[in-house]
Amino acid sequence: MESNPVTVEHGEPLIAGTSLAVARLVHACHEKTVKVGLSELGVPGLDLGTVEPILTYCAEQRCKADDATCPGCRLRTERLGLKTFDDFVVQYAEISFEGSALRLPGSGTGRHTAPSLEHLAKTWAGEEYWFWARRLLRKLRHGIRRAGQTGAPPAQGGLTPVLILVRPQLADNIGMAARAMANFGLEHLRLVAPRDGWPNEKARIAASGANFIIDGATAFPAFEAALADLNWVCAATARQRDLAKPVLAPEQAVEEMRRRLAQGQRCGIVFGPERNGLETAEIANADAAVMVPVNPNFASLNLAQAVLLLGYEWMKRAGGGTLGRVTTYEAPLQPGLQTRGSPPASRQDLAAFFEHIERELDASGFFTAPQKRPSVVRNLRSMFVRMGATEQEVRTLRGIVKALVRPKGSGGRLP
Repeated sequence: MESNPVTVEHGEPLIAGTSLAVARLVHACHEKTVKVGLSELGVPGLDLGTVEPILTYCAEQRCKADDATCPGCRLRTERLGLKTFDDFVVQYAEISFEGSALRLPGSGTGRHTAPSLEHLAKTWAGEEYWFWARRLLRKLRHGIRRAGQTGAPPAQGGLTPVLILVRPQLADNIGMAARAMANFGLEHLRLVAPRDGWPNEKARIAASGANFIIDGATAFPAFEAALADLNWVCAATARQRDLAKPVLAPEQAVEEMRRRLAQGQRCGIVFGPERNGLETAEIANADAAVMVPVNPNFASLNLAQAVLLLGYEWMKRAGGGTLGRVTTYEAPLQPGLQTRGSPPASRQDLAAFFEHIERELDASGFFTAPQKRPSVVRNLRSMFVRMGATEQEVRTLRGIVKALVRPKGSGGRLP
């Protein structure tokens, strides 16, 4: 491949040295897999080692700086100022459909062919190829889990409790527990007499990238040795024990640990073997028992589930978590309605829609009782206002109204 993997010709980004549009590459790899897509395209020199810069060009929308767009991309639709299906149709002299005599005449130039009217109505606005490219990049960089991955600890750092797994029976469960820890910002893992030995490659694979926890885990031969430097310990159990000892819910245990960690103490959470859990004598050596509210008729959790529940409570109270992942292309989310970039509709947008739908309802004879028209209109407006529509949704609603009032069998442009 050339040093600059993308060139621009006639306002269209192409893979350097070819006539292949960047969007076509992205589409082929997204529809199947990167490997299969590259194989089917058969571009010399384009392989798993050279495709990443091209996908990055698309993912980061560098085409904007080049004043270029790909056919079929939503960025081109936006650049052309096409906001409705009508706008799309009128830019052509005629739109035809495969295997159909139907024609849509426009007032523009050139001709366009689509598989069907239904397909065109769904796809005219273009695909978000940059979003597809971002997904492909994530798969290239992180999608295949490798035993040799190093991973990284949580960026926020801070004091966290130690998790101690006592006599874990399966290396896979250790790995899944490590993955749950990584999900919720816990990073210190200790093992007491793991049955399958330590270190163990199966645990690394099951950790699915949380290898910084696996690599930092320490194995101890005995229970007491694993707890020796800790100031306060709680023991997870699903069974009641005949001990005079505090029993805490997960949120209470987390609050106690946060308080003690802030004072400079070291805290830990102990989990027992998969088959029977901790011995009563081991729980007796803990400062408190921690029990999760469960169905009393089915209280047993597997090891990773128990770790995950405690980890979730830790993250919820310690802060620093986000709703879902955050990447180069995905910003942190706040709870509430996500509008995918389309702002809420203005009062002017809604008023125009109300006038449109009420005009068509009048024309169709919907208001059969004139004296009830004002109350029906009020109810309709209240219903649509309540939905909190975005600008794009209002445009879609207006397009639906236009489609419904179009004369049946008409092949002309929507009124």
